[in-house]
Amino acid sequence: MAQHLPENRIFSSPFRPAWWLSNRHAQTIFPSLPWSGIPKVKLKSEPLELPDGDVTMVDWMVGGPPVDTGAPLLIILHGLEGSANSSYARSLLHAAADMGWRAAVLHFRDCGDYRNRLPRRYHAGETNDIRFFVESLRTAGHEGPLMAAGFSLGGSVLLKYLGENGVSTPLHAAAAISVPFSLHDSSVALSNGFSNIYQYYLLKRMKKAIRRKFDQHTAAFDWDRAMSARSFSEFDDAVTAPLHGFSGKDEYYDRCSSIGFLAEIRRPTLIINALDDPFMTPASIPGEERLSEDVRIEVSSAGGHVGFVSGGLPWRAEYYLPSRIIAFLDSCISDSAQVGRPLPSM
Repeated sequence: MAQHLPENRIFSSPFRPAWWLSNRHAQTIFPSLPWSGIPKVKLKSEPLELPDGDVTMVDWMVGGPPVDTGAPLLIILHGLEGSANSSYARSLLHAAADMGWRAAVLHFRDCGDYRNRLPRRYHAGETNDIRFFVESLRTAGHEGPLMAAGFSLGGSVLLKYLGENGVSTPLHAAAAISVPFSLHDSSVALSNGFSNIYQYYLLKRMKKAIRRKFDQHTAAFDWDRAMSARSFSEFDDAVTAPLHGFSGKDEYYDRCSSIGFLAEIRRPTLIINALDDPFMTPASIPGEERLSEDVRIEVSSAGGHVGFVSGGLPWRAEYYLPSRIIAFLDSCISDSAQVGRPLPSM
């Protein structure tokens, strides 16, 4: 276990929200607004050919150090219907650039501006793509520490991958933000109150995506049920489950919720969640008995969903997550150097 990890596996976050942004929905929405102040990052897109004949896209940060310098590489996994253009991805890419690291966003299939070939899309349990990408990086000559950060659905996928691979992963350390530990819990939370607005918005985008790939004659699922779905659970039962080999939403949620994989993680991993996250309930945060020795959960009373905005003035917003994630991952690199421990898969 890395020496920098707190003794308590679950601990309180020092984050304090901006006084002008104390509402959980304001925290969630503000970073995506045009005046949020999150910088643009120049990216270069490269297709990633996958072993099953499909393809997805990797957006590489332009201007980073060459592959053979031994510089750390940060892999970012985006959230549901997100991309490299998502505000949280841009802010973390910018922070990685300030550290002199390499960085890339691995898109889930059919996300961003690139379409995949196969009928399938992506789901919370799909870990084969990150497994293939991470292992291919060593083959491609990357010699420095490999790290990953996942947001929301991407965080859930990352934790499942880490649990499945244990000590065999080439990743050195990881961070996961606003993780929906239980897909059952999140589907219920997003059907209640104002949170239903997020569900409505995301469902609209998901339906648009499947209309782009299918029509009522070519769909490998019940088209009418898909188009009439009014909740994530209805959509997942009608589309996500049959499209990816599950008998229904319950099997999908049971097998793919990241809470079932936390005990098997064998790399230093920091999870940051807010109790007021509108995408889940506080009850979904697991107890210490569900965590391996290498996992810590930082719990904040506020922060919304991938928000965590502070600062004294609206036009001088400060973002807690990029610096917190980078500091944690950098400390993992430093710990290994101090004790002379070899990096994974080197």
